[in-house]
Amino acid sequence: MDDPVLLTGASGHVGTAILDELADDYEWRCLDRDPPTDPDRFPGEFVVADVTDEDAIRDAVAGCGAVVHLAGDPRKTAPWDSVLANNIDGTQNVLSAAVDAGVERVAFASSNHAVKHYETERKPDLYRTGDEFRLDGSELPRPGNLYGVSKASGELLGRYYHDEHDLSFVAVRIGNLTKGHPPKDYERGQAMWLSYRDCAHLFDCCLTAEYGYEIVYGISDNDRKYYSLENAKEALGYEPLDNSADWTDE
Repeated sequence: MDDPVLLTGASGHVGTAILDELADDYEWRCLDRDPPTDPDRFPGEFVVADVTDEDAIRDAVAGCGAVVHLAGDPRKTAPWDSVLANNIDGTQNVLSAAVDAGVERVAFASSNHAVKHYETERKPDLYRTGDEFRLDGSELPRPGNLYGVSKASGELLGRYYHDEHDLSFVAVRIGNLTKGHPPKDYERGQAMWLSYRDCAHLFDCCLTAEYGYEIVYGISDNDRKYYSLENAKEALGYEPLDNSADWTDE
């Protein structure tokens, strides 16, 4: 891809994982609401802007070929006024600007919290290797909090902009992203673990594969899992390298 990739929320954990592996693979235009404390770790141009500022987002998107949209309020206990402004209105601003600018594709950081209540009746068995229950991305959202509601809303906004404007859109329902190794005494965290390098690889696939509208799960290839990786593999060519079982004992 010759045109820049806009990376919103570049200073967060997911942005860090992506840039750790892919800093030299694309021309990046990094965006965050606060100036970076260490500018040297960000490649390319750094734009200080808030996703709630429609004009600033339109300026940031201009000339880009793709958007990786990570920005928003990441707190699981975030109140409605914050998720509405930062996660729902902010995503609408990004997608509207992307369509108007002729951007080809948007990869959206959704969350496991968009489907958390599927676990309610099945835990803790679904966290264990003998359980065959899988969510595959075709199920309706069942958010576990208002943050999850906002992520499900982002997926629906992506559906709208794909159907109405032919925008290629992929929502990645990110699991438990940790650097180094998965949690060793937390079954749920092991089942939804996503390593930094698998995270970067998955978003690299989002930037290179051909797709229309997809929802995929962002986890490593863990022995413990209740999220299916089949759609990520088939639609995007995702080939995860890590497994939480390599770090933990049964």
